Amino acid sequence: MNKKNYDLLMWEQIEKIKTLENKPKLLLHTCCAPCSSMVINTLKDYFNITIFFYNPNITESDEYYLRLNEMKKYIEDIGLDIDIVEGRYNPREDFFEKVRGLEKCHEGGERCKKCYSLRMDETSKFAKENGYDFFTTALSISPLKNSTWINEIGIDLSQIYSVNYLYGDFKKKGRYQESIKISREYDLYRQDYCGCIFSKIESENYRKAKAEAEGKSNE
Repeated sequence: MNKKNYDLLMWEQIEKIKTLENKPKLLLHTCCAPCSSMVINTLKDYFNITIFFYNPNITESDEYYLRLNEMKKYIEDIGLDIDIVEGRYNPREDFFEKVRGLEKCHEGGERCKKCYSLRMDETSKFAKENGYDFFTTALSISPLKNSTWINEIGIDLSQIYSVNYLYGDFKKKGRYQESIKISREYDLYRQDYCGCIFSKIESENYRKAKAEAEGKSNE
């Protein structure tokens, strides 16, 4: 079975959008400024973008507000007319209770799929309730995120809430590498884990094991 080219499908959607008299309203779910940067650059000429910052998976409140404030600062620095809507922040009810039983899953597994789904569900619901023409997410900019899962979830939610889903595999065509350059240019905070405590512990254990292995190789 051939894997769908979601980047190509997105551009096919955009070609149709170019024929419209007015730019459609797009609700873009984002998790942080670095991941959002190239997604915004890619879409800003075709949509009136509103950012939806809904990330109850970010366990620690200091980390959450650091990312949110960095998002606000980046939008201010680039000078685009983009509003930021902050969703509810309640990790216990909106994340931990919904991933119960998946705590021991490794990064990239079923817990992550559930996390994509709960954040995108809230995004699509908000888009429907507030008159947006499209919704999508910046999550697929990361090489560590499963773009097939993300797009399959988006398609399902589009049917549930009757609002258009914009396909996306934003890591394609070197956009992830460009997002790193933008982060350096604007001195953006780039986190080294997704946000939840499970991801943080796994990241810390990986760094520790790597450091120990490098130390032994230098002996």
